[in-house]
Amino acid sequence: MHTLGNADTCQDCFVHSRAAYYPNSDDKGTETGQCGYGTFGSTINGGDVSAASNLYQAGVGCGSCYQVRCTNNNYCSDKGVTVVITDSGSSHNTDFILSRRAFGRMAQNTDAATSLLALGIVDIEYRRVPCSYPNRNITFKIDENSNNPHYLAFVIWYQQGRKDITAVQLCETQNFECRLLDRTYGAVWTATPPPSGSLSIRMLFRDDNGDETWVVPVNNIPQNWKPSDTYDSGVQVNA
Repeated sequence: MHTLGNADTCQDCFVHSRAAYYPNSDDKGTETGQCGYGTFGSTINGGDVSAASNLYQAGVGCGSCYQVRCTNNNYCSDKGVTVVITDSGSSHNTDFILSRRAFGRMAQNTDAATSLLALGIVDIEYRRVPCSYPNRNITFKIDENSNNPHYLAFVIWYQQGRKDITAVQLCETQNFECRLLDRTYGAVWTATPPPSGSLSIRMLFRDDNGDETWVVPVNNIPQNWKPSDTYDSGVQVNA
């Protein structure tokens, strides 16, 4: 096994760090994470989620997946746990603050998980891995504070693969006019006011090498979109 100080120099190499877990009593993630996922952020990936410090990247890291495994041979499994970044935070020089569930799943068994949780903070190694959501397309969740036709905010769910979404365009489908949106925070994108008519949300994906590709959804968001509704893009980005 190779271990490097910089994850960017080797896609499959592990990086040494430390991890803690959310101090709340809930086994899963928080509903108030800085990525803006809400309830979805606590239950995605079965609740195996994490806050990140530097890997949050001002919101660009939201939705990315990492294999995290602790290094104490007495308690830890070789496989560790795969987590989705849903929040921002750090504690005592940690790169990850895992949900209690995810923290315990780094262990070999239930008894070892209890011992791990008692430690609170552990040495780990991690690497970026592709996110996988079988039978799910990228989905747009309209924020409940949106107000058609004056204000549109949405979050991108089920970001597959290991690429980052670095920019989003909102296109009015009748005249094909597009404009770049602001990343308000985390994975939340806004338009004030949005274009009229049905809308197409184009996403710019960047890979580890810096190569960028625009992805155009198959499905449009209808003209009569409503707050809290979800819309299936019809596409997956698994590479």
